[in-house]
Amino acid sequence: MGRGSCGCRHPLLAVLLPLLLVLAMVPESAQLQSSQTWSLLKIQQLLSYPPVLRTWGNGTDFCYGGDYKTASAFVECYGDSVTQLHIMGPGGAPPLPKTFNLDALFTTLTRLPDLRVLTLTGLGLWGPLPGKVSRLASLEIVNVSGNYLYGQLPEGLSRLGGLQTFIADDNMLSGELPGWLGRLASLAVLSLRNNSLQGAVPESVRDMGSLRSLALACNNLSGQVPDLSALTNLQAVDLSNNSLGPAFPRLGRKVASVVLSGNRFGNGVPAEEVASLYLLERLDVSRNRFVGPLPPALLALPSIEYLSVAGNRFTGLLAANMSCGENLRFVDVSSNLLTGTLPSCLKTLPSSSNSKQVTVLAASNCLSGGAGSTQHPALFCQNQALAVGIVPVQARGGGKAKGKAGAVAGAVAAALAAALLAGVAAFLFARRAAVRRAKARPPRRLVEHAASSMSVGGGGAYPSQLFADARYISQTVKLGALGVPAYRSFSLVELEAATNDFEVSRLMGQDAHGQMYRGTLGNGTAVTIRSLRVRRSQTSQAFNRHVEMISRLRHRHLVSALGHCFECSPDDATVTRLYLVFEYVHNGNLRSRISQGTEGRKLPWVQRISAAIGVAKGIQFLHGGIMPGLFANNLKITNILLDQNLVAKIGSYNIPILAETAKSEGGGGGGGSKYPSDSRVPPNGDKIDIYDFGVILLEVVTGRPITSIHEVEVMKEQLQSALTSESPGRRRALVDQAVSRACSDESARTVMEICLRCLAKEAEQRPSVEDVLWNLQFAAQVQDDWRGDSRSSASEESPLSPSQIPPRRDRETSAW
Repeated sequence: MGRGSCGCRHPLLAVLLPLLLVLAMVPESAQLQSSQTWSLLKIQQLLSYPPVLRTWGNGTDFCYGGDYKTASAFVECYGDSVTQLHIMGPGGAPPLPKTFNLDALFTTLTRLPDLRVLTLTGLGLWGPLPGKVSRLASLEIVNVSGNYLYGQLPEGLSRLGGLQTFIADDNMLSGELPGWLGRLASLAVLSLRNNSLQGAVPESVRDMGSLRSLALACNNLSGQVPDLSALTNLQAVDLSNNSLGPAFPRLGRKVASVVLSGNRFGNGVPAEEVASLYLLERLDVSRNRFVGPLPPALLALPSIEYLSVAGNRFTGLLAANMSCGENLRFVDVSSNLLTGTLPSCLKTLPSSSNSKQVTVLAASNCLSGGAGSTQHPALFCQNQALAVGIVPVQARGGGKAKGKAGAVAGAVAAALAAALLAGVAAFLFARRAAVRRAKARPPRRLVEHAASSMSVGGGGAYPSQLFADARYISQTVKLGALGVPAYRSFSLVELEAATNDFEVSRLMGQDAHGQMYRGTLGNGTAVTIRSLRVRRSQTSQAFNRHVEMISRLRHRHLVSALGHCFECSPDDATVTRLYLVFEYVHNGNLRSRISQGTEGRKLPWVQRISAAIGVAKGIQFLHGGIMPGLFANNLKITNILLDQNLVAKIGSYNIPILAETAKSEGGGGGGGSKYPSDSRVPPNGDKIDIYDFGVILLEVVTGRPITSIHEVEVMKEQLQSALTSESPGRRRALVDQAVSRACSDESARTVMEICLRCLAKEAEQRPSVEDVLWNLQFAAQVQDDWRGDSRSSASEESPLSPSQIPPRRDRETSAW
């Protein structure tokens, strides 16, 4: 009974058990991680809300909703993580606004750690492809065609071990193809058509064992093509419209498509080698410099469907009984030196079912017998062949010595007569070939030079210099939106009236360069005035250059320049003193509202993040918003000033003609660096500022004044310990106790992580300012979500405007 019971199963169980096993193997449907949803909406914002993303919104279920998906934009997920992102513009889109930052876009993409397929085509992206693409470690397929990417390919691509496809056609990439391409052992498709690449194809391409398709057409490549015969998986090669040559490249036996048109390949086609390409379906060697007999084997290749040898100097006698491959459907032998008659197989091709017509182009040869009327006389081809050094083979047989001598004499005479014609004919041929090459090459997008359109905040065309400078970040607001008067030249009388003739009571401080005064203009505007002694060695040209630079120092998060004034000597009219006028910021510095303020005056967490974001934006402007950028600005928390709206402004930076910091509170534009700005940019100058910002951020988080490097190192260890702890309480204990209760763990952790990275000892390990900005804005967003809708006071409002963060998504259940 026991054995019988164990051997029987309930009938329903027998049906359900296989079904349950199948369901167990199906991934459980889960909602996309909130951070990844935020990242997708952030990408929409960075792309300036393109029409193809009009279905994206706060409540979009990117993984399982389905309604938002279109043929031009969709997301694929596995579980709760994005694995594919496809955004395809209509093509021909103009460059994105000057505020667009490609580095910030890729920083956002790194928040999708499982991303395997990335398509961003025809969207107007511009800038150099950032090296941080290497952080997208899971990438397998990348397509960024049809944009305005420029500069060299970043070496970071070589660290994507799983990359199988990289397509960047129709961009503005330049420089040489890098040797590190050989490290991409998994790469199967490399397509860089229609760019501005130059130099030789690197020998390391031979090491790309998985390569199946190599497309480098329409660039400026030159030199010999490496031996590709070892690439056993190579199936398609497109090197057209370059300056490659002269030797025909060696290829693997499995190649199916070879396009070499519009290059400088010469001599002849290696008949035996090409005849061994039994899988070759398409061969295009048109518009090159090939000479010598046309190999009959080309017509008879077993798989050949498309054959073009037009625009060369092929010679030879075609015969009606020549054989053709049964799949051949298109042949172009025009503009060569062929004689005889077209093979009959080119008129009607045999087939197992019926006869099929083949398209044949044979104009501008010396053919007869139905080849058309656009043929040259036979003598033309003979003379042209002699002109390029091809002597026809003499027919076998007897003949008198006189006849042979006459034939030789006739040939010599013909050669001499042809010498003059050859030069003219060669010129006409080269010119005609150049015209055809120009017409065949896909048109390039040209960027109109329009300096007038570079006015701050203005629209219009992008000048070509924009695409030549990888650090360009345009000023993001119009001058009128800064809330400060326009920059202008002041008279000395105005400044004397503003400071009551520079009386001592208005003196705010002084240094080796001069004095700083507080003043009030006739319209009631409070200002800070720097009075600088000038060396007589300074030229007027140098002054103009400095003043032009200073006039650009206008940004929401800088103590902005308002104008200048020259005081001249009455004797020789030389400049003896320079006055610089800045806005006056009178609400204290950041330290006074964090580590030294009373409990009631201390900034809450969201306003601390807001202040940090403001400082980061100011640094971004100093580095890239003006040319040349200002680096190594000796940033300090006491020089971060707050206006009446608690907007943070950098009050000391490395402006021209100043070399030391003006430390007086409320002042602006003190030279903040030991590196004068009129000298060469210091090494890693941008990363020096990132380290100084990390020190400021450390004080913002902890609320403790930091006065020495030793304190920084001690607190770095505490940060590291808190971040590695699984207990949120460890991190909460490190945050300033005045704000820790109103601070979410995810927000605090994000700020701590970026702070620790800013304080890295090695400059190369410190993040970019765009990376810093992204993390701080993310911290602000998650803090906003954590607080939900229970905002009780104006001081707790979100520090970001609607234009700075994506639309707020539906509130989810918090881990807290």
